[in-house]
Amino acid sequence: MVIKIDKEKCIGCGLCSSICKEVFAMGKDGKAMVKAQKKIPCVKEAIDNCPVSAISE
Repeated sequence: MVIKIDKEKCIGCGLCSSICKEVFAMGKDGKAMVKAQKKIPCVKEAIDNCPVSAISE
């Protein structure tokens, strides 16, 4: 499992980092980034709630 964010799709809404702050953060470019590769339940929730489907694992 490798959590990835498609920077082309990401709109920088911040939803993933608010849902799963242990794994996601907002980068200096205003886009989401993966700060830790952890297999925890909130990752799935963040993937399911991303409005542009920019997160994959």
